[in-house]
Amino acid sequence: MSKAKLGWGHINVNVSNLERSIEFYSKLGFEVFLPGIPYLDVDSTEGCSPLPETATQALGLAEGTQGRACIMQLDDGFPKLDLTEYSNLQQQQPLENQDLGLVRICLASHNLLQDYQDLLARGIEFVSPPQSCAKRMADVAVCKDPDGTLIELLQIYLERWPALDNHHK
Repeated sequence: MSKAKLGWGHINVNVSNLERSIEFYSKLGFEVFLPGIPYLDVDSTEGCSPLPETATQALGLAEGTQGRACIMQLDDGFPKLDLTEYSNLQQQQPLENQDLGLVRICLASHNLLQDYQDLLARGIEFVSPPQSCAKRMADVAVCKDPDGTLIELLQIYLERWPALDNHHK
């Protein structure tokens, strides 16, 4: 049996206010790649519109679900970030680190302390200041988007890691 040949597409983050979330993720260096999601027939204009029945079925949402969205990116790479606002769904708080499932997105930093200080000055809420991990192999700081989704900022020091060849056997 052959393996599926998959590559990165996007990470979806449901948000309560699309403009506020675009502003937040822009502070992290994202830019709008597409002002909508063409294959779901939604865009980022003000006011939510009904998703086509095929989209609600594919996503497991109730018929008549209304939304708007955009796709953001860091540089030109993948994965992209799909921000989606639904207007007529009961929503819950995002998962936290102790929960099961996707609990945070990790973004690489080349200078975590500088990025932390810059983002803190721009009003970004952090769980804690940057922390050094085991054997200083990495420094980590976690911030929250406007809806509480956790975003990990990570600066790694590969020269302090054990030889990677030992982990592939």
